[in-house]
Amino acid sequence: MSPFQIVAHRGIPTDAPENTIASFRRAVELGADAVELDVRLTADRIPVVYHYFYLGENTTASGAIYDFTYEQLKNVQVLHKNNPAAEAGRISTLREILETFGGKIGLEIEIKGPEPEAAEIIGNILNEYQSLWSTMEVTSYEPALLIALQEKCLGLAADLLFPRSESWMGLDVVQYMAVHRSRLARARAVHLHPTQLTETAVADLRSHGIEIHAWDVNDESFLKKVTSLGVPRLCTDNFRQALDYRNHLKIAHGQER
Repeated sequence: MSPFQIVAHRGIPTDAPENTIASFRRAVELGADAVELDVRLTADRIPVVYHYFYLGENTTASGAIYDFTYEQLKNVQVLHKNNPAAEAGRISTLREILETFGGKIGLEIEIKGPEPEAAEIIGNILNEYQSLWSTMEVTSYEPALLIALQEKCLGLAADLLFPRSESWMGLDVVQYMAVHRSRLARARAVHLHPTQLTETAVADLRSHGIEIHAWDVNDESFLKKVTSLGVPRLCTDNFRQALDYRNHLKIAHGQER
């Protein structure tokens, strides 16, 4: 059994434009347990997979994505940030991603919001794929969206995303807020940054029935910390490093036996 699951953040963005079919397909090829994808609503309330508010970040269009209809987005190209010569991708609908990758790899679906109706619109689509729910989790920074989603999709895993700590926050405050914001969201798990993790925080969250996942686990020191605390699932931009580290742990465990 794997010591932890690896979630490829927006697919494999080193190999293909992030949050695109090519990026997710590469994650399947490399053996990721899941991919993380971001869902926003268009002007005509179609859930599409794209991280940013503005299209100008890494596309051939400019402006706020919520001002575009899906029809207007169809011809927008998504570019590779670090390699302009790489093949461009496009913005897919959530339904297209579910049809293409459902059952082939786990899906960590972040509802970006902030529209109150986002949970109902996305939930209506996810209800059509209940057979895949065991391979899915829905995440959000917004407790209200998670609660609404759970009411729409009874039994679908919903996890709270916890932001980076503000400069004034001690780890005791982070721990306290993580526990109670998770309770507020009725979350199955809370996703914390490695800098927010301590043995005390992990124990406290689990004593409240809340599991811990980690995000932004992008270097070896974070991998060591997260795995030493028994965190079962991590999200990374550096998939190959995480996979190599996991393989190393498997070999070491086998040698110990």
